[in-house]
Amino acid sequence: MVTAELLRLIVAQVCLHAAMTGTRLAAPLLALQQGYSAVAVGMLLALFALTQVFLALPAGRYADRHGLRRPLAIAVTAAMLGAALAALWPTFAVLCLAALLTGGATGIATIALQRHVGRVAQSPTQLRQVFSWLAISPAAANFVGPFAAGLLIDHAGRVPADLPGFRIAFGLLALLPLACWLLARGAQERPTPRPPPGTPKPRALDLLGQPMFRRLLFVNWLQSAAWDVHTFVLPILGHERGLSASVIGALLGAFAIAAAAIRVVLPALASRLSERQVITASNIVVAAVFVIYPLTGSALGMGCCSVALGIALGAVQPMVMSMLHQITPHARHGEALGLRVLTLNASSVVMPMLFGAAGALIGVAGVFWVVGGVVALGTRAVGGLRVPTPADEPQSL
Repeated sequence: MVTAELLRLIVAQVCLHAAMTGTRLAAPLLALQQGYSAVAVGMLLALFALTQVFLALPAGRYADRHGLRRPLAIAVTAAMLGAALAALWPTFAVLCLAALLTGGATGIATIALQRHVGRVAQSPTQLRQVFSWLAISPAAANFVGPFAAGLLIDHAGRVPADLPGFRIAFGLLALLPLACWLLARGAQERPTPRPPPGTPKPRALDLLGQPMFRRLLFVNWLQSAAWDVHTFVLPILGHERGLSASVIGALLGAFAIAAAAIRVVLPALASRLSERQVITASNIVVAAVFVIYPLTGSALGMGCCSVALGIALGAVQPMVMSMLHQITPHARHGEALGLRVLTLNASSVVMPMLFGAAGALIGVAGVFWVVGGVVALGTRAVGGLRVPTPADEPQSL
């Protein structure tokens, strides 16, 4: 199910998301050039995810009330403002503000777009297809944004990596959200369900009270934790194996390419495989790879593990998004998406610290094996996932 509108929305998300990923590359590089410490740069990078933790739930509720255009207009304005401020006043304080604005804008836009395309789909198969296509956007943006910013930083100034080069890079990144708005503003809004008069104000705890939603969040969290542990621990494991920085970067790149490639294939498989089948297979593959990964001694073996892991984890998000839209009330899809974003981003802030502490106690291999064991045990939770029939589907809470 690839319509002209869906293609425009995919490219629109790439444009806005690339503004954030490009800023995420340029801002810490400039801060390091200005003499700031690694601790300060780490704090700067954390700000890109921080606003998504606090804004996710309000952004989801706002999308439920107002549809696509209003949240997207706010996101576009925030992203343009953040990158433009960094171009005009490239100080550390402004770079931190740009991180907050572009990171928050990405979260708001992602929730609004996911809610919109989920409401366009007319069947579970179409849900799996549209979310498989939409999931390509972040992967593409993770290439487009840093690549464009890096080229401009190195070649747009008088000498590589001078201040004018950084300013030009931030200036181009500020224009990308405008392209997002031009592409997405013509999307046809779907009617927004309104609760009956006198209905109590919904609370997030109501959604978390749904057993199927809690189970899906737990399963998604397991996959997200596996993704985080691979990103965080692989460089340490590679260093222990004596691999060069370029080889470690290639291993992470192979993982990212595999995760993006499977999302291109998924739409063709959507009519043959259910969400539960894909998530179950992913859990099994992830658990097996995490057992094998620390035992591989060569770059080739680690590369095969990285590709297998990328395929398994890359296939999960579209399936989770499809199931989430089927098990939550239509009027609260945005809020459910916000809760998901809040949970995963909060986890991404905490998990690296836990992985670091665990690695110091039990070693890098132990971290892989413990997480693999937890994912394997979590496969039982996947077996309990069930999509309600129209007769018992919740309509309001």
